[in-house]
Amino acid sequence: MSLMMIGGIAWRIFTPMGLSAEETRTVLTTVVYYFFLPMMVLEVLWAADIGWRSLQFTLLVIPTILFGMFCLWAIGTVFKFERRCLGAMILATFPNVTYLGLPVLEQTFGSWARSVVIQIDLFATAPLLFTFGIMAVRHYGNDTSQKPQPVWSFLNTPPFWAAGAAVFLNLKGLVAPVWLSGTLKLLSGAVVPLMLFSLGLALNWKSVRLSNVGNIAPVIAVKMFLMPLFAIVLVSQIPMPANYKAAAALDLAMPSMVIGIVLCDRFKLDSSLYAMAVTVTTALSLISLPFWHQVLLSRF
Repeated sequence: MSLMMIGGIAWRIFTPMGLSAEETRTVLTTVVYYFFLPMMVLEVLWAADIGWRSLQFTLLVIPTILFGMFCLWAIGTVFKFERRCLGAMILATFPNVTYLGLPVLEQTFGSWARSVVIQIDLFATAPLLFTFGIMAVRHYGNDTSQKPQPVWSFLNTPPFWAAGAAVFLNLKGLVAPVWLSGTLKLLSGAVVPLMLFSLGLALNWKSVRLSNVGNIAPVIAVKMFLMPLFAIVLVSQIPMPANYKAAAALDLAMPSMVIGIVLCDRFKLDSSLYAMAVTVTTALSLISLPFWHQVLLSRF
């Protein structure tokens, strides 16, 4: 997985055929988001255990992220951080549950963990991001679009179309024919390497500046320590199998999500600060994720 990310970092350095990292990442993430990821969503949710467990994931994820947002809001308010910086810091609490969480959990726990990741993303993280998250960045930033999108517009996207179709087929008890399930499995296999390569493209060490250390330190403390700890305590109170508890809590220990850079650009937040948060927390996750994994194994 690290080698795949290093491939993206190398592309940023050498820019083959003159294609910059930003151009390449835009194309790859667009293809994944609009084609390959919906195919994985359809494959996984069609056969997943949807119902009470999906609600349990929601009850775990939303309070954990809101806790992180509150902590950084409180720190930023007390120390009077600049508004555009504070908005970027609050946005950085959203974990990279899919682009990094999917490959990490699949390699750590097995293919069944894909269902955990997708349900966490579609039933908790994404709805929270495009409601409370968008409200926060609009408050601290500046929405320059002539016609702002309503907060529920995220439902009109291919992954959610695929999720709706998969949930319908799942609840109807329909079984995918062999040729279709094989095709979906083949397409799903492209998601992980493309996500990891795109994550490597997004890591920009030029964004790491000493002037931002004071703003990044609270993000690291909240994102890499307090939020995983809160998630472990909370998931301990939720009745679900131990392996699902460990997988869900580890997914919430992921570093800051990459897509937040796009939101920072759109709402005029401090994009360089957010890019530094993504880069630094991703690098630190090489240490923090094994640590939290051991904690989870000893607890669950």
